[in-house]
Amino acid sequence: MLVLIGISFSGLANAEQKQKVGNYDIHYMALSSTFITPAIAKTYGIERSRYTGLVNITVLDASQEHMPAVAVEISGLANNLLDARIELEFKEIREGDSIYYIAQVPYRDDQEINFDISIKYNSKLNTSVKFKQKFYID
Repeated sequence: MLVLIGISFSGLANAEQKQKVGNYDIHYMALSSTFITPAIAKTYGIERSRYTGLVNITVLDASQEHMPAVAVEISGLANNLLDARIELEFKEIREGDSIYYIAQVPYRDDQEINFDISIKYNSKLNTSVKFKQKFYID
């Protein structure tokens, strides 16, 4: 189901982004939780609200055929321009061979949120992803 989320938002400007670190592709995106269906929200225990955003991270091993997803250690912070900090609580979701890490973040209308996500995979990957996303209330 979440694979469909990523595919359905691939056309949105800045919806999904990728960072390559060594043999790993880190895909990340942030969007309003209202973009997911109530059924998906219920299945994964996600609060669907005009004031809640979702951060979605997946890490793929680009050195292997079919680029399998890898299970990582992940943590992160979100802060707004007033420097209000929120520790992100990531939930691992597995669907078949796919592995996603989802965290929720509250926001206000027309608010830019800065994300700083730390990702570790054994001794092979130890990096951070930093990005900004502006959220609007629909």
